[in-house]
Amino acid sequence: MKSIHIWDLPTRFFHWLLAAAVTALLITGNVGGDAMNWHIRLGYVVFGLLVFRLIWGLIGGRWSRFTSFFPTPARLGRYLRGQATAEDLAGHNPLGAFSVLAMLLVLAAQVASGLFSDDEIAFSGPLASLVSGSTVGFASSYHKDIGQWLVIGLIALHVLAILFYLLVKKNNLIKSMLAGRKTLPPTVEPAHDTFGTRLKALVALAVSVGVVYVVVQLG
Repeated sequence: MKSIHIWDLPTRFFHWLLAAAVTALLITGNVGGDAMNWHIRLGYVVFGLLVFRLIWGLIGGRWSRFTSFFPTPARLGRYLRGQATAEDLAGHNPLGAFSVLAMLLVLAAQVASGLFSDDEIAFSGPLASLVSGSTVGFASSYHKDIGQWLVIGLIALHVLAILFYLLVKKNNLIKSMLAGRKTLPPTVEPAHDTFGTRLKALVALAVSVGVVYVVVQLG
């Protein structure tokens, strides 16, 4: 067993910035008032981060790509039978992959509903004027109720999983995501985290910002 570089810097940057932005979103959304201005800005930040993660999941480092951890039936079967390979566990294990994908999908739905929401008081999403009143009503209701609770529920599940791995399995996932390294068999291929990959990440980030700008300007 040896310490192997698994999480590249762009992935770690995404993870911690998303955690901070989502936490701030939940706070500003419930405080209301002038805080809604920050809620809107933070919503755009999360939007951009999700676009970046989609791109990076296709072209990023070895263990940041969706193909490396997508919970296929074969991977899930091996994991549940206790026969998972080192590659199955190097990045996200199959159950952890479900949690990650669920979080990304729920956050995407929350961002999308926010773009079409209108609370008729202090906030109107940039795309609300492009759809019918019933669509705006549904988006607003989902964003404030179901969507918010789904996000909170997944965050709670995420925290419980981290505590379980830390206290029961003696596996510090927080340290791994901070340092980018995990203790694994030496046969596991490390992630490429060079100047070139980081430059590629900056291009992906610029594209993500452009996508957010174009979408917002549609309204």
